[in-house]
Amino acid sequence: MSLVVEVTVGKKHAIYLPKVIVNKLNLKESDKLIIQVKGSILIMKPVIDPIRLALHGSKFAKIKPEQVEVISLEEQEKYTKSTP
Repeated sequence: MSLVVEVTVGKKHAIYLPKVIVNKLNLKESDKLIIQVKGSILIMKPVIDPIRLALHGSKFAKIKPEQVEVISLEEQEKYTKSTP
């Protein structure tokens, strides 16, 4: 289902997002958007904050603390071997 809403360009070329769009995209104050122009089409995409994604996004993998430690030690060893 697509959502189409007409907005008006205001003073200093400001565009205010309608509440229905803000709610649909779960946008919060100070969130960032990427704005792209393709021909005469304006595309706006939310930039997903990795912290909010980690806390509130859908989970797709599980890892135990012990596994984190093993991976951390492996990466540290790679780093120390590659630096003079």
